[in-house]
Amino acid sequence: MITNNLFNNILIDPVQSGSNKLLIVSGYATSAMAFHHLTELNNLGRADIEIKLIIGMSSAEGISVSNHNGFKQIVNDFGGRFQCSYRTITPPAHSKMYLWLADDEPRLSFLGSANYTQTAFNERKQKEVLTECDSRAALTYFESMVGDSIYCEHPDSENLIQIFNDRVYRRRPKELAEAPATETTPIFQPDFTTLESITVSLLDRSGNIHNKGGLNWGQRDGREPNQAYIQLPPEVYRSDFFPIKSTHFTVLTDDNKTLICTRAQKNEMGAAIETPHNNSILGEYFRHRLGLANGAFITKENLLHYGRTDVAFYKIDDENYYMDFSSH
Repeated sequence: MITNNLFNNILIDPVQSGSNKLLIVSGYATSAMAFHHLTELNNLGRADIEIKLIIGMSSAEGISVSNHNGFKQIVNDFGGRFQCSYRTITPPAHSKMYLWLADDEPRLSFLGSANYTQTAFNERKQKEVLTECDSRAALTYFESMVGDSIYCEHPDSENLIQIFNDRVYRRRPKELAEAPATETTPIFQPDFTTLESITVSLLDRSGNIHNKGGLNWGQRDGREPNQAYIQLPPEVYRSDFFPIKSTHFTVLTDDNKTLICTRAQKNEMGAAIETPHNNSILGEYFRHRLGLANGAFITKENLLHYGRTDVAFYKIDDENYYMDFSSH
């Protein structure tokens, strides 16, 4: 029975012994976890590892739009190495199973309580347990789920699975959460007041635009001009509002875009927010919102003309945030 260092023991170490494909059935999962896992494998020089994920509780509770968009983005960005499917029929699957294969031959499998989320695989956040199980039986179980699931990027996925808006919400009361979902059962209620939030200026401490930092980080020789980050003030980066630097999180924007982010700079706390897969994604996003061409220098006047010089973040949970850059 494994109770400590689950991330390495379950998701990383098996590749050292020749495994090259991971099949997962998980009741719940987050796109931030998938991105984090693939990134860690890449950092180890194992860009050959394939991951196939089936989310089991989707038929009863749907998928948040931030995770849905995040999963689709990862499928696109990682060139076929990652597949994500949603279970489409009832009963839903609450199980958590991880099966490693070597050239399609079952090699090592685990069964237990840990969902495919960063929270579950971080013992400082949550205690979970996984234990080895029969790999042939695990493969049979995974294959039994395939026919009753649909790829996240399939055009019909949003018709078969409820994609719910998690920008600002209050989770359903326990009795509703445990009841079967119906068309009249709300998954969320919009409610800003119940969410912890912070507002971050896009200007420097003097109230001016960063010339070669912040949204204009790429505006220097040798850099891609769209590269950008959001500078956090000390009172924010010294807090636990955002997860630590080694953790990824999903940001849903007010215009329904999804950004997978992490903290950057300084120590593990990280004094800035960036899009780690490509730092230009964040800069392209803000230039599009401001009506500027890709690569353009962003001025303070651009922000004033748009009607906003800051962004607000709302904490949905430890892996999902909402970012408001709407002009009023």
